Amino acid sequence: MNCASVPRDLFESEFFGHIKGAFTGAVRDRVGRFQLAHRGTLFLDEVGEIPLESQAKLLRVLQEGEFERIGDERTTTVDVRVVAATNRDMKAEVEAGRVREDLYYRLNVFPIDVAPLRNRRDDIPLLATRFLEQAARRFNRPEARLTNANIEQLRAAEWPGNVRELMHAVDRAVLTARDGRLRFDAGRGGDPSIVETHAARVPHGIRTDAELQAALEQTGWKIYGPGGTAELLGMRPTKLMARIKKAGLTKPVA
Repeated sequence: MNCASVPRDLFESEFFGHIKGAFTGAVRDRVGRFQLAHRGTLFLDEVGEIPLESQAKLLRVLQEGEFERIGDERTTTVDVRVVAATNRDMKAEVEAGRVREDLYYRLNVFPIDVAPLRNRRDDIPLLATRFLEQAARRFNRPEARLTNANIEQLRAAEWPGNVRELMHAVDRAVLTARDGRLRFDAGRGGDPSIVETHAARVPHGIRTDAELQAALEQTGWKIYGPGGTAELLGMRPTKLMARIKKAGLTKPVA
């Protein structure tokens, strides 16, 4: 569950679910993420984005293993292993009053600090090669090979977006490859993940509607913002929407 992508007023429903009629728009019962993860693992990405008013109920389910769905009087018991990740300084968030101190200590049972990608550049060739294999399968494109020049370009970048930014850069390179040759767009500061815009370049990079649809499916049809299709393809969101409309593509119904 990416906590940064959940609207502020929907956290409780996402975490714990609701029953039909609990609020306007609740047309059927909904099972929350904790119930779905019963006897399994729930990964909470960007856990620092959870609003303060939702943290008390999260703390309860972490400590007691129980909760009530919105509108339900019955208590549900679950057994869930929780793994949480954040790029924020959680101690600073506690001091600023944005994160409950008791929640911080409850989550901080076995902390793992991961160094930013720019501080472990020897990992970049291994990660890029793996992402290249995955992207070729996902987009049904011929598998290309990273050249020494590609690797040196990737190693020289700062990667403020860390591993996710590297993955998106590789995805773009696969989608825009010509004759098996990968091109990483160089922008300011030599960062290959910062692309120059874009309206004229992208329609030639994404040559078919199938490739565009593959990119949309990879991002779950998220158009705007971090991790969205526009960012992945280096397009302005308005241009991307126009391209989607022209191709006649529609988001599948869940």
